Amino acid sequence: MCLPNVARAVVTYNVLSFGAKGDGVRDSTGPFLKAWASACSSTQSTTIYVPKGRYLLKNVEFRGPCKSKIKVQIDGTLVAPLDYNAVGKSRSWILFIKVNRVSVVGGTLDAKGSSFWSCRKSRSNCPVGARSIMFNWANDIVISSLTSINSQLMHLVINSCNNVMVSNVKIIAPDDSPNTDGIHVQGSTDVTIKGCNIRTGDDCVSIGPGTSGLWMERIQCGPGHGVSIGSLAREYNEAGVENVTLINSDFIGSDNGLRIKSWARPSTGFVKKILFQNIVMKNTSGVKISDVTYKNIVGTSATKVAVTFDCSPTTPCTSIMLQDVKLNYHNNTPQSLCKNIRGITRGVIRPNSCL
Repeated sequence: MCLPNVARAVVTYNVLSFGAKGDGVRDSTGPFLKAWASACSSTQSTTIYVPKGRYLLKNVEFRGPCKSKIKVQIDGTLVAPLDYNAVGKSRSWILFIKVNRVSVVGGTLDAKGSSFWSCRKSRSNCPVGARSIMFNWANDIVISSLTSINSQLMHLVINSCNNVMVSNVKIIAPDDSPNTDGIHVQGSTDVTIKGCNIRTGDDCVSIGPGTSGLWMERIQCGPGHGVSIGSLAREYNEAGVENVTLINSDFIGSDNGLRIKSWARPSTGFVKKILFQNIVMKNTSGVKISDVTYKNIVGTSATKVAVTFDCSPTTPCTSIMLQDVKLNYHNNTPQSLCKNIRGITRGVIRPNSCL
């Protein structure tokens, strides 16, 4: 006997049905958690739907494991309280923890971080600060078409996750907002970031220890501090970073371009198999790299020293390759600076290689 393959229906939970209010004033944290509890316990694939409106959320934790696939479809805006202490005393505003097969699609996160930044700048007695949205110990995650504005600290954190897709995400914060990294990845494998526009006050993408298999493409970065691996070697026993690729991306007015940062202390950590390729830089303040292939990089530098290799005298950088690097400084040839590095060049190199 042949039976038709009938797809199982997707169950939708509208947060309004659980009491959420889209006025941006009344607290919707409880209704969102009730919608999550219903979706998480369902044996059928579910959608949590957030219609147009502004939904006030305090610290919220969406915890798994859940019984089936969940899609969070946001057509509205999630807003944090004006009082930065309301979420800043925790390390995260919106946390997904120990979940699998979760998608977050669309919508805007408005963390209202400006008063927290002012507190930090004045060196007052400030809370630790919150990342806007975090995924901890999660697998098979999709974050798509999401906008995050004015996070207190990092906007999107991917920590100890596997198989994550981040696409068409927009991140916005002023260029003087402290520690507002756009996307931070650490302890995670098989993460893809593509088609994202990141304008912030710290790294556009920061990559921490234990990251492997990170693919980035079509990233627009700036203002910000560029794409950074590290800082590394904070601890002696530290996992390495490997198989990181960034291609076909633009840096416009970023303080830095491509960096690998490490504390000058012994560590079991390492950095290897890194590729930066087809990168365009406009008014960018230098490139600091180690243990990478740096290929087909064109554009302008905001500083006279456009390429810096600054490596430890005890553990010099090795296996560096520059291929077809063409950078200008105010229509003149910029300079390069090398310390404790060994490598090779191919093709046209401007500024002149110091390898």
